[in-house]
Parts: sequence; C-alpha cells; structure tokens
Amino acid sequence: MKEIELLDPYAVPYKGIYAICNEDNTLAEIIEDSNCYGGAAWSRYHYSHSPLILNTRVLGNMNRFLVKTGCEKLNLIPSSAAAGIEAVEVKGSDVKITYAGLGGGGVGATRCRAMARGVLNTSLTKSGGGRAAKGTIVVPRRERVLIGIDDTDTKDEGATWCLTHNIAHCVDSLDSVYLSQSLVQLYPVSAKTQNCVSTVLEFGCVNKNAKKELLESIRGALEKYSVSGETGMVALSSFEAREAYEYSKLCRSGELTHAFAKQYAEENGIEIWMDGNGLIGALAAIAWFARPDESVIMDAEIL
Repeated sequence: MKEIELLDPYAVPYKGIYAICNEDNTLAEIIEDSNCYGGAAWSRYHYSHSPLILNTRVLGNMNRFLVKTGCEKLNLIPSSAAAGIEAVEVKGSDVKITYAGLGGGGVGATRCRAMARGVLNTSLTKSGGGRAAKGTIVVPRRERVLIGIDDTDTKDEGATWCLTHNIAHCVDSLDSVYLSQSLVQLYPVSAKTQNCVSTVLEFGCVNKNAKKELLESIRGALEKYSVSGETGMVALSSFEAREAYEYSKLCRSGELTHAFAKQYAEENGIEIWMDGNGLIGALAAIAWFARPDESVIMDAEIL
C-alpha cells in the first residue's frame, strides 16, 4: 500500500483564470483553465443560472463564461444553482470577479480560484462543510489578440498547425496568455500544399506593449522556422472579430487574390505582419478563433 500525503486535501487549484473585456467594458469573457474536468463541468452547469452570465461553453479544459459586467445578488439553491458569479467589475487595468457557493461549491468559489495563475489578489470567506462562502479575485483586464497565419510549409516539408502551436507555447506569458488555436478549412485552391488549412491563435494581452512584444516575437519565430517564402501573418485586437466575418465567408467559398486580401485587411483595421501569399488564408482564419470544432468543417457558419 502506498501512503498518500496531501498538502491541501480539500482544494484543487485552477491552472489559470483570465478576463477578456470588450472595448467599453460592458462585456467580459471569464476563462477558467481547470485542473479537474469533473469540477469544471459541475461549475459550468451551476454557474449557468447566474443572472450575469449570458453564455457558457467549454473548450478543452477551459470553461468560458460570457458575462455582462455589474453585480447581481445570487439566489443559491442546493443541488441546482449552488454556486455562481455574483459580480464582474472593471476597475482601470483590473477586473474584480466575485464568486459565491454552497458547500464544495463554496470551496471552488474561494480557495480553488484564489490559487489560479493570473490572480493578483483575493478576499475570501471561510469555506467547506455546509458553509455558504464568497470570494473575490482580482485579475488583469485583457484584450483579445487574434493572429492568423498561413503558408509556413511547402509540398515537401512543414506543418503550419504544428509550428504555430509550438511558437504560441513558447511566447505564452502572464502578460500575453495563450488561450486557443483553431485550424481553419479553406476553399481548396490550386496553390495549396495539401489540405488547404490556415491557423488562428488567440491570446489575452494586458496592454499594448505586451501585444507589440507578442507579435514581434511570433513574426521573428516565423521568419526563423518557416520553410515557405510566402508566409502570411495578420493580427486583430477584437472581442468578437466581426471585422473578418465577411472575408472569411468569401475565402471559404472560392478563390481570392492577394490584392483583394490586402485591401480588405487595410480597410478593416487588420494589421498585416507578413505579406506573403499566405495572407489570403491567414486573414480568413481570424474569424474562427476559439471554435476549433466548427472551423474544420467547410460549410460551418460563423454566425
């Protein structure tokens, strides 16, 4: 028999908690990276009854809660709505998130979330047993930064999805956290290497300096490791990426020119960081951030 020693038997720390805000701070996406999928699934169900929460979904081990900012008192009900988000308040460069819960849900609302990567400070009540507990955590306000990339490989070597994921892991930091990757199926044009797939990376950046360093680092890595002379890279800071919806639909239904892609990017405020022919597919990928199950299907609708 193996003797088990647990330093903290009644807490499961979250890997990370991040808050992405829209431009006027009326909406936020609270992204919770969990160490325990069962606990995260329980939270997703119970939290869905919170008045502030507009939508809940799961991506890998991450729960994503789309919320309106503000404060709404929770009516906690055992077994059906036993925990939730009571307040999301943006204060300058910080976001204060207040959780509440009963019993084990109270432990999750306090200690488990307080121990997550990205938390700046906390205020917690006692939790565990049959208590009702409440906890407020403070995390940095982040903006969503989307990076579309295509054409890093050739017919003989390379794989764009592998290279972009590996680069994203290397540049992941507390200032620019790597949140997701989607592989985006494009219209199979004649210039494709094989499958005609581009990639979008999603990051949450705390400020413009973090974004600038992130994009410069990714471009430098692409210049170093890409085996194609036609790599395209674009970037967009946007909560929903609606700027790219129309273009993406066009690119997934027919063949477009480099000139058209460049003009569209410039007219819609999408930054061009690498101007190879891969710009065409890189721009189309932006709209599909955090939707990897749908982006691989050619006839999937954006919205």
